[in-house]
Amino acid sequence: MRKAYDSDVSREQFNQISRDLEFLKKKTRPREAELYDVFCAIL
Repeated sequence: MRKAYDSDVSREQFNQISRDLEFLKKKTRPREAELYDVFCAIL
């Protein structure tokens, strides 16, 4: 489990945009990192 930061969005907020992000997924091997963690890291 990773440390929470002030810039992190809530899971509810992330769920609103996760469908759009999943749509962009290529047909490749399974992710090693959770998409929510990657999104928060970018912020």
